[in-house]
Amino acid sequence: MDKITEISFQIILYAGNGRSCAMEAIQEAKKGNFNEANRLIEEAGSELSKAHGFQTKLLQEEASGNEQSINIILVHSQDHLMTAMTVRDLAIEIIEIYRNK
Repeated sequence: MDKITEISFQIILYAGNGRSCAMEAIQEAKKGNFNEANRLIEEAGSELSKAHGFQTKLLQEEASGNEQSINIILVHSQDHLMTAMTVRDLAIEIIEIYRNK
């Protein structure tokens, strides 16, 4: 497996973990468990930060003049990360709606 594919799978892994935590946080808020919802949002942020770290590594390599080959797995990983970040952002807003209900 080449370096790009390995990094892509790391991005997918951590982005998926972050998305799952964000979705779980919404469910906890729905039940009124706001401490757990907050903990899960923090965990989501941590997981997404790990994914973003791998993405940043790729960007730095590219900026340094080390062009990378792009494959469909890399494209998928970027889509997965951006979607997961959006889910986390929306989860924060949804939790606030439940909190103020």
